[in-house]
Amino acid sequence: MKKYQVVGIGNAIVDVLTQCDDSFLDMMDIQKGIMQLVERERAELLYASMDGREQAAGGSVANTLAGLGNLGLRTAFIGRVHDDALGRFYSGALEEGGTDFVNPPVAGGELPTSRSMIFVSPDGERSMNTYLGISAELGPDDVPEEAAAEAEIVFLEGYLFDKDKGKEAFVRTARTCRAAGGRAGIAISDPFCVERHRGDFLTLIRDELDYVIGNEAEIKSLFEEDDLEAALRKVAEICDLVVCTRSGDGVSVLSGGDRVDVSVEAITPIDATGAGDQFAAGFLYGLSTGRDMQTCAQMGCVAAGEVIRHVGARPHTALLPLFRRAGLVD
Repeated sequence: MKKYQVVGIGNAIVDVLTQCDDSFLDMMDIQKGIMQLVERERAELLYASMDGREQAAGGSVANTLAGLGNLGLRTAFIGRVHDDALGRFYSGALEEGGTDFVNPPVAGGELPTSRSMIFVSPDGERSMNTYLGISAELGPDDVPEEAAAEAEIVFLEGYLFDKDKGKEAFVRTARTCRAAGGRAGIAISDPFCVERHRGDFLTLIRDELDYVIGNEAEIKSLFEEDDLEAALRKVAEICDLVVCTRSGDGVSVLSGGDRVDVSVEAITPIDATGAGDQFAAGFLYGLSTGRDMQTCAQMGCVAAGEVIRHVGARPHTALLPLFRRAGLVD
C-alpha cells in the first residue's frame, strides 16, 4: 500500500476575504464580480485595505484535496509558498486538514506567498483580485520524488501550465508516479491556458497521463472544436479516461471504448465556486476506491452538489453520508 492515495500539484493560494460595500469597490477601483490578476504592488495595497479579513488555504487542487480529506483519503500537496506569515498559515492549514504539505516554505528573497483578495459585497458578489506570487514559480526541483512515487493517483492543476518550469514539474511528477505503478491525470482548468499552449497540452495528455478532467469549453478548446462530441472522440483517442462536466447537462465519461452519461439534479447554486474542484474530489475518491465509472461520476456530482449549496469552495458537511444516502456506498 502506497503512502498516499492522491497527491495533488497546483497553485498554493491563500484566499483572503472581507466584506465591503459598492462605494469601497469604486474607491479602490475594483471591478465587481470578476477575477483579475494583479501585480505585487497592487496586491499589497489591496491586502492592507482589508478590514476584518478572514483567511483560508485555497487553490483549485488544494480544494480538491480538502474534499478528499473530508472523505478520509490519504493525501499530499506539492506547491510553493514563501516563508512569510501567509505561507506558514497555508502550510499549517493544509496539515491541519489532514493533507501533507511536502514542500517547506521557501526562505530568502523569493516572491511573497500567492493570495487572492476577495471582496464580498452585500448582494453576495465576489470581486477577486489574485496575485500569483511564488506559487507560479513552481518547477521540477519542487517535486519530491518520494511523494510522487508514493502516490496511487497524481492530480495536476492546469493553471500551472503557463510556464515552462510548470510544464517540466508536471512531466516529472507524472513520470515518477507512473513508473512506480500509479496513475496520473490533469484538470484542464482553463480554456484560455489551452489556447496558449495547445500543442504542449495535447502532448502531455497523450504521452504522460492516464486521465483528463475538463468542462465542455475546455474539452472543445483542446482541438478547436465547436462540436463537443467530435472533441470527446478526439480526446478519447489519446487518453484512456476522459471526464467531461457539462454543468446542468450532466457528466460524460469515456473509458476504454465505453461511455457513461450521468444526469445531475437541477439546483440553483448559492455559490458555484469550487463546484469543479469538488466534482474532481468525488470522482477521484471513486477512482481510488475501485468504483465503476458511473459511480465515480455520480460521486463527483454529489460532492459538487454539496458545495454549490453554500458559500465557499470546500464541503461544509461530511460527504460519505451523502454518498450513502444516494446509494453509492454501503
